[in-house]
Amino acid sequence: METDDISISSGLDSCEVLLIGDLSRAFSDIEAAMNLSCEVYANMLDGIEAASEKDFGVIGVVVSGVTSSLDSALESLREASSGAKIFLLVQMHEEPLAMQLVGLGYDGGALVDDYLICPIEVERFCKFITGSPSEKKSIPAQIRQQVSTITPAVSDRDAEMKIEQLEKLATEDELTGLKNRRYMWEFSKQIIERARKENGQVTLLMFDIDNFKHYNDVYGHSAGDKILKQAAILMKRCCRDHDVVGRIGGDEFVVIFWDDPRRKSVEEETERRSAAAEHPKEAIFIAKRFRGELNKTEFHLLGPGGDGVLTISGGLASFPRDGSTMEELLQQADEALLEAKHSGKNRIYLVGMPESDISDVE
Repeated sequence: METDDISISSGLDSCEVLLIGDLSRAFSDIEAAMNLSCEVYANMLDGIEAASEKDFGVIGVVVSGVTSSLDSALESLREASSGAKIFLLVQMHEEPLAMQLVGLGYDGGALVDDYLICPIEVERFCKFITGSPSEKKSIPAQIRQQVSTITPAVSDRDAEMKIEQLEKLATEDELTGLKNRRYMWEFSKQIIERARKENGQVTLLMFDIDNFKHYNDVYGHSAGDKILKQAAILMKRCCRDHDVVGRIGGDEFVVIFWDDPRRKSVEEETERRSAAAEHPKEAIFIAKRFRGELNKTEFHLLGPGGDGVLTISGGLASFPRDGSTMEELLQQADEALLEAKHSGKNRIYLVGMPESDISDVE
């Protein structure tokens, strides 16, 4: 069993750390990462063996590139380690899987203690490893600096709550609770790159609410805000757990449909490859369901005639058939949305399909 040569750094001297996996997939400053004071093993089997031979305080696993069954491998790692804190280093698109694994129990404890979103800087990683229990969360270093500046003398719980609030502001839309434009942009880049490598599919739905300016003008901005919130709730309810819903401005929303990271069967992979020239049927089904739910939802704030009056117009664009980047998919979906508007609204158009409206697709 061979271990990579890692130079000693003072930041982690007090903590025995084991890292498993390809560090280039985890750290944004890989040269600094190579100077960490820890043991690094490229594959899970060697890492498990090392954990059984030495008492590590912290074990980090780079999820990207793990070829074995991750949950089984983590069980073996947990069994081999004696009380070590185990955390995952994951890409943004792997977060649903990480959340699932963190929630799993194992022998009266937790299979995984926490996770960090990558790519991360070495400084943030070291703070995560050597910090107090309240600091051992996946929180950017700049957010912690803001908290220390704003609240120099607060309790740990107060500081933790303020950190959580600032973290939400960085990724969530304040009004609807959906992901914000910044998050959607970064997520889309990561998920498209993943799909490119794994022959997967990503479908982007862009939509807005028909006549929204009219509702704002007639019933007031408070009513408009409630409409946006209700639309967000309905969209989340219609989507699958791993799909990502965001508000990118005004009454404009984006949904990113992508391959479930837990789907690994040969049949599903084959089906996905053979359907590369088509829009995924699941995305079309969800878009249809959302439009139907919105059309029949009661909006009492719009008066006696407000039941079922809200409609949306949208466009669906898919990677790789309609574009190879987020910019291209957004442009294609936006053009389809405008075409839907010009054709009478209350419809969602597909990019590059003879049956433009999803209502015409079986």
